[in-house]
Amino acid sequence: MDAAEILVIILATAFALFLVLTIILVVLLIKIVQQIKRITTSAERTIGRAEDAMAIFQKAVGPAIATKIMGKIAGSLLRKMTGSKKR
Repeated sequence: MDAAEILVIILATAFALFLVLTIILVVLLIKIVQQIKRITTSAERTIGRAEDAMAIFQKAVGPAIATKIMGKIAGSLLRKMTGSKKR
């Protein structure tokens, strides 16, 4: 065996080792990407639910505030009409 054959064996072994490491890293990267995809899907669902809840809350709060203001105005007018100074 001369030096060229030994060098070829060393380089082929190094190449095989790097190839195996690359395959392992690609598999791990694919798993990480799939996990990130699941997390983002879950976050999008959660945000959608929060937006729906906020829309329902806004629909309920608007009339409630209007009712409270109207109640205060009606109470104020009623007190003025009856002459009561009670607040």
